[in-house]
Amino acid sequence: MRVKRSVTARRRHKKILKMTKGMGHTRRASYRKAHEAVLKSLSYAYRDRRNKKRDFRSLWIARINAAARQEGTTYSQLISDLQKADITLNRKMLAEIAAREPQAFSAVVKTAAKTK
Repeated sequence: MRVKRSVTARRRHKKILKMTKGMGHTRRASYRKAHEAVLKSLSYAYRDRRNKKRDFRSLWIARINAAARQEGTTYSQLISDLQKADITLNRKMLAEIAAREPQAFSAVVKTAAKTK
């Protein structure tokens, strides 16, 4: 018996074409080009969900380092002192404190430096 694919194929094509909303020209209109674009964009999305973590960590470290240098120390020395003082603040929170609460950050730096 002959298999007709019109309903299944159209549904699959519409799903892909819906995902290319916002893309231009052929990528939006042609199923073949749209499928290539969707595969590429999904692979970028997967990759960049991981890269985002890396990017934010380096941003936090840069912010902490800038604030630490204003306090007369360096990032690496500050992290070492925090570990020795058994102060468990992650880099995200340290960066937020450094940006929004300079006095609190200064207090953290002084507390960590005391317990060398």
